[in-house]
Amino acid sequence: MIYTYLTIGAGVLALLYAFWRTAWIQRQDPGTEKMQKIGSYIAEGAMAFLKAEYRTLVIFVVVVAALLGFQGWNEEQKGGATSAFVALSFVCGGLASALAGFLGMRVAVRANIRTANAARSGLEKALAVAFTGGSVMGMSVVGLGVIGLGGLFLLYESMYGFGAGSAEKVLNILAGFSLGASSIALFARVGGGIYTKAADVGADLVGKVEAGIPEDHPLNPATIADNVGDNVGDVAGMGADLFESYVGAILGSMVLGTGFIAAFAPEGQPALDGFGGLSAVLLPLALSALGIVASILGTFFVRVSEGGDPQRALNVGNFVAAALTLIGAFFIINYMLPTEWKAAGVLTGVERSFTAMNVFFAMIIGLIAGILVGIVTEYYTGSDRKPVVQIVKQSITGSATNIIAGLGNGMMSTAIPTILIAVGIYASYELAGLYGIAIAALGMLCNTGIQLAVDAYGPISDNAGGVAEMSELPKEVRHRTDKLDAVGNTTAAIGKGFAIASAALTALALFSAFMKQSGITAINVADPKVMAGLFIGGMLPFLFSAMAMGAVGRAANNMIYEVRRQFNEIPALKAALEVMKRNHEDLSKMSKKDREIFDAAEGAAEYGKCVEISTQAALREMILPGLLAVFTPVIIGYLFGAAALGGVLAGVTVSGVLMAIFQSNAGGSWDNAKKMFEGGVHMDGHSFHKGSAPHKAAVVGDTVGDPLKDTSGPSLNILIKLMSVVALVIAPLIRTPLI
Repeated sequence: MIYTYLTIGAGVLALLYAFWRTAWIQRQDPGTEKMQKIGSYIAEGAMAFLKAEYRTLVIFVVVVAALLGFQGWNEEQKGGATSAFVALSFVCGGLASALAGFLGMRVAVRANIRTANAARSGLEKALAVAFTGGSVMGMSVVGLGVIGLGGLFLLYESMYGFGAGSAEKVLNILAGFSLGASSIALFARVGGGIYTKAADVGADLVGKVEAGIPEDHPLNPATIADNVGDNVGDVAGMGADLFESYVGAILGSMVLGTGFIAAFAPEGQPALDGFGGLSAVLLPLALSALGIVASILGTFFVRVSEGGDPQRALNVGNFVAAALTLIGAFFIINYMLPTEWKAAGVLTGVERSFTAMNVFFAMIIGLIAGILVGIVTEYYTGSDRKPVVQIVKQSITGSATNIIAGLGNGMMSTAIPTILIAVGIYASYELAGLYGIAIAALGMLCNTGIQLAVDAYGPISDNAGGVAEMSELPKEVRHRTDKLDAVGNTTAAIGKGFAIASAALTALALFSAFMKQSGITAINVADPKVMAGLFIGGMLPFLFSAMAMGAVGRAANNMIYEVRRQFNEIPALKAALEVMKRNHEDLSKMSKKDREIFDAAEGAAEYGKCVEISTQAALREMILPGLLAVFTPVIIGYLFGAAALGGVLAGVTVSGVLMAIFQSNAGGSWDNAKKMFEGGVHMDGHSFHKGSAPHKAAVVGDTVGDPLKDTSGPSLNILIKLMSVVALVIAPLIRTPLI
């Protein structure tokens, strides 16, 4: 089909763009010898972790692929709606997700030192380098996503045909691609989150609170592990997260689009849509291709002059891409879909009217809902915003009141986003049924290329600030990187809100697709099996979060002891810390003798041991939460049937979305409250700065929030979608429960 080839062509264009921008990054000046040395430590640690993680995941992929292949072959022999080729789809999805993370992180660890060096000459060049590094991640994700889906789609179409009789089978097999992407994403998010937060907690509590030095200072043994963590958690992990969201939204829309085949191509009559009745199935691929082109064009509008606002520059790029997507979507939707048609509801069987314009409006509603959730998220987490200022006030009376305020803020922040998501679901359903909900989710994720570029820009800027600090560059350089990083914190918070909203709609689309494929028309909560499933599903996000937070706590505990050991047992480090205390961190005024002592400590910190602690902890601790997500739907589905599994999915979706919002926003608000103290706070006639008692209380709050916002919170998005995808893959096999 020509439109599938055009979609694959858009994916190839995205990868060509990514390679072009990678080459541009490589040509930029990497800075001084010291900067390059520090950059090499970060790059080596990041790539070593990624390789070790992928070696572990290969075992999981091989085992699951074998099980899927055997089950699919067995069902195909019985004339079932799946095939052994689901294993091929699974492997391809896992490989594409892993490759996207690898490509993005490979350029991120090169862009960080080049961003720091560019900041020596001005803000404009520094933003260009950081954003370009992020755009490689964004375009790699969308490019590999549509090439993988489109390529497998063409393969299975050639094998089984693609019409009213074979569409569902082809999409059942293709669901394995989404399963592979989701599986790798969960392990990458959890493993990366454990890694980065173990290092961050050690750097914060021992470095900042106990020793009184910045977390990015070269004397801090955990600083390299902390900067490595920014890459493995917030670049590779986030990339894998959005890869599976993007793929899941496209696939869910395609599956629900099969519900219109009979209406578009009545038996014995010409097709109404000119696509053999398949226009609703092919539309998600066309919209994703449109989003890629719009995202590429949007990147060229991200520019800032010296002294300008980086946030505004990034917003302009995003808004241009969104506007181009909506304009293009209007024409594509009206071209591919009939003006008006009647069809039975996918699950209800009740006939109703649909229009192409209603599908377009559903897409707009999804985009607006995502933007509004992001704005609300920024309100509850942004510096100088009322909720964060309240946490700052509560920090003056100690750590306990800081934590109470942060928890309350996180809980309060769930209300408006939940209402917005609920309104988005209801409105898009009223417009175009379950297909409208799926298109609304796709509307949020069409511009994943530039959205992820903006997100990945944040950790690159954060790394650049660490490189500037460790390389002892002039203060104005760190000031510029901090300005970029502050914007990155805001974009990350908005991105997390967007990811949560899209996760809710994508999970619902996948849930509806699961019901369709498993033959369920309704979920009856009066059924004891369904009610039991609801409770189990509602419990899972709490259990999953406890596993993730416990893993961070154990790893951080080991990190804290290691950093303390180095401060106490390495004479050069111990002496240099005394010099810093005597000079109150202002090293420019130290005596010649103190300078000699301080210089002698360069390279004394044993960074490698801290990197090793984070790596081993992440690889060890990511396994159990991942297996929980993969095997719970399988066990429930095979033992108790599709209806009970539907209850589990409903429970985990509602509970998981609320927990994700709460954890992400509580952690984000604690983080920015700490940053406000570091910039200086003037309140009630008193001034509080870095190192003051309220600042230390805020650091404790931020440390509590770190695993919430960067490990368990973001991972919950993947948990609810992964369980829905697993359910969709096994849907044809669990119509008859064992119990």
